[in-house]
Amino acid sequence: MAPAVPRLVLVTDRHATGGRDLVDVVRAALDAGLPALQLRDKDLDGGPLFALAERLRAETAARNALLLVNGRVDVAVAAGADGVQLGTGAVSVADARRLLPPDALVGVSTHTTAEVAAASGADFAIFGPVYATPGKSAVGPAVLAAAVRAGSLPVVAIGGIGAAEVPAVRAAGATGVAVIRAILAASDPGAATRDLLAELAR
Repeated sequence: MAPAVPRLVLVTDRHATGGRDLVDVVRAALDAGLPALQLRDKDLDGGPLFALAERLRAETAARNALLLVNGRVDVAVAAGADGVQLGTGAVSVADARRLLPPDALVGVSTHTTAEVAAASGADFAIFGPVYATPGKSAVGPAVLAAAVRAGSLPVVAIGGIGAAEVPAVRAAGATGVAVIRAILAASDPGAATRDLLAELAR
């Protein structure tokens, strides 16, 4: 059986840490209770990506947190990750299932209600951007609510979400949230993680 869909996912971007080592920032978030991490540094080639995955797997495993790898099923399997996040152009959910252990968690990245409705076979969908992010326009909580209704999967909201936005996305029906800068760019990543978890627990 796959693990439960996490209520908070930190998506990595080592360029968003303000010059701090990504693993150090992730460690602070994990120590504050972060339940899941998605490795998404897509500009890394296979070797460096795998090396980073191994470092992050050690950190997540030591704290009973999940590690998902974005797009790269091969890296996920080699690093012993808990699953994958599949985006546009990645392998299909069915193909990923054939390559991954039977208890692996498979998420899909979606941007429209139609994509959520079509995401059969996955364990959950990440949907957004709900709020504006650098270079991306917001779809808004109302569209998020429509996406939740459109599919049969748990939906994790992403895009411009911090602790202040959690009540609105939860009211729209999201199971949880995925964040990047809300934790990675925070002066105190541990405190930012605790604030997000506290809002999600309300």
